[in-house]
Amino acid sequence: MPTEYVEKEIADDGSFKRQKTQFTTAFGQNGLPVEKNRYRLLVSYACPWAHRQLIALKLLGLDRYISIGVVAPIRPKVEGTDWAFTLDEGEKDPILGIHYLSEMYLLTDADYQGRFTVPAVVDLKTKKVVNNDFLHLVRHWEVAWKELHKEAAPDLYPIEYAKEIDELNTIIYKDINNGVYKAGFATSQKPYEDAFDRLFERLDELEERLSHSRYLFGDKITDSDIRLYVTLARFDTAYYNGFNCNRQRLVDFPNLWGYARDLYQQPAFKETTHFDHIKKHYHLSATINPHHILPKGPDQSVWNEPHDRATRQYHK
Repeated sequence: MPTEYVEKEIADDGSFKRQKTQFTTAFGQNGLPVEKNRYRLLVSYACPWAHRQLIALKLLGLDRYISIGVVAPIRPKVEGTDWAFTLDEGEKDPILGIHYLSEMYLLTDADYQGRFTVPAVVDLKTKKVVNNDFLHLVRHWEVAWKELHKEAAPDLYPIEYAKEIDELNTIIYKDINNGVYKAGFATSQKPYEDAFDRLFERLDELEERLSHSRYLFGDKITDSDIRLYVTLARFDTAYYNGFNCNRQRLVDFPNLWGYARDLYQQPAFKETTHFDHIKKHYHLSATINPHHILPKGPDQSVWNEPHDRATRQYHK
């Protein structure tokens, strides 16, 4: 049985159906204003959906204008699905003055019924959550915030690959990013095996694709690479054993493993990848572990080993 915070998202057949986000107003024209120092992004370093926001902000230079609040990796022992700011002095977010993430959600909507999730963008003028759309938020940073990108920022959503990026992102989300959860939180055999088989089918496809391309779309990092990386970074530490995704480890895929190391060794990825938070969260909060035993492995130093990714050629 998965932990209590996903019980409402388990269908009658035992499959995991992720809740829809409720704060989805876009940035830009007729939406949320794009403005320096107006927003605070609340994240967990353990969470893949939040992690990809952090990578994008660093790559684009938007971390200069959007402040970051970080919750502790281990969920508090309270009723519901909360996160807590116990890493900060006084155990409160230093800007918002809240101890629990739920406080921000309930200040925004006293009748809010969903899980209290990260990432969550808070408007510092209104003191309300204005966006927790984990699926589309990266695209807002890439497109709506373009005028504030740093000089020589990468084009993470190049127009010539836009359609293909969107198509690949759908696959990555459905079968890999969310696929590990569909395997890990399933409460009956068939949904688990269906998710397991689809996950590794997709990883096999990407293993072949990356045999002749440094990144998913040639020699430049795109939105799709960020989305795939956050699952790969957690695979051997959490999903392989904690979520029963145990056909192979990431290190057993030569191309995916070299690709993941290539990304990790770049500052925006390395500086936002906190393996200690990942391990603590998944093994002490998000899996069945009644005795709270924290695994000693795997050895994370291997992420710094050399790779040959720069020699790969892209064939569309």
